[in-house]
Amino acid sequence: MFNKAGKILLSLIVLATVMCLAGCPTRTTIADINKDPGRFSGKEVTIQGTASNSFGALGNGVFQVDDGTGTMWVFSQKYGVPGAGAKVAVTGNVEQGFSFGGRSFAVILKETQERH
Repeated sequence: MFNKAGKILLSLIVLATVMCLAGCPTRTTIADINKDPGRFSGKEVTIQGTASNSFGALGNGVFQVDDGTGTMWVFSQKYGVPGAGAKVAVTGNVEQGFSFGGRSFAVILKETQERH
């Protein structure tokens, strides 16, 4: 069915796919994080949903993401904040006990990668 070159190419494609998937942060529901924040504390995860309630200035800010299972605040230090209603996927570290702009947040996602 495959010649030797075809088998090698197929093997390389499978290997590259596995490596990409292994390096991607886990996509997690906000409900799972809110249910047991200690389990996720300090770990990098990805959440996806709709942005709302943003505030900040000069590239730093906080915005809320709603994925249909719950809401979570996201702190963005370098990436700015999206407009209300924007669909976002955000990768970051879950942190507990965070303050920004005079407000305190029990659980927050500190963005570590540019969102997509």
